[in-house]
Amino acid sequence: MNTFEEQKRKSAKPMLWISMTSMAMIFAGLTSAYVVRKAEGNWLDFDFPIWFYISTAFLLISSLTIYRAKKQLQFGNLNQVDKHFKFTILFGFLFCFSQVATWMVLINKGVYFTGPGSNASGSFLYVLTLLHLLHLVAGLIVLFVTYFNFKKGKYTKENMLGFELCSIFWHFLDFLWLYLFLFLVYIH
Repeated sequence: MNTFEEQKRKSAKPMLWISMTSMAMIFAGLTSAYVVRKAEGNWLDFDFPIWFYISTAFLLISSLTIYRAKKQLQFGNLNQVDKHFKFTILFGFLFCFSQVATWMVLINKGVYFTGPGSNASGSFLYVLTLLHLLHLVAGLIVLFVTYFNFKKGKYTKENMLGFELCSIFWHFLDFLWLYLFLFLVYIH
């Protein structure tokens, strides 16, 4: 008979995948609504600020650094894990900063979320990017908790489940952003 801890460990990954699928469905619905609304007309065309592209680079780099942190944990190189994990957190914060910078540039260009002078194209962009940013902030919280647990010695090359779950979720957020980025660049 399995203990509660064994059952919890076995269910952790499937539960994460179910939650990520739910998140993906939210974005699939919003991007579908984007396509439908754009087809109705009255759509404001504007260029994306450079920060929009820079943010993508930050997130892709963070995906690489968490991958390297996980690999180093598998080899037991704890100093390298620490270094790469800190870079992941740094690039996560840089992504957040670049998203806010994107919004500030758009506001200065007259692209508003709501109110007089707003347009559905800008509103959709703000909703999609803000919703992703909120998920990414949750991802940063997960990164901090995982890093704290790593520093306490909870994760080793023999016990990586929490670290692995964090890595999967962070890669999911990166993939989700890449999907949104490519969608917005292509359809915009």
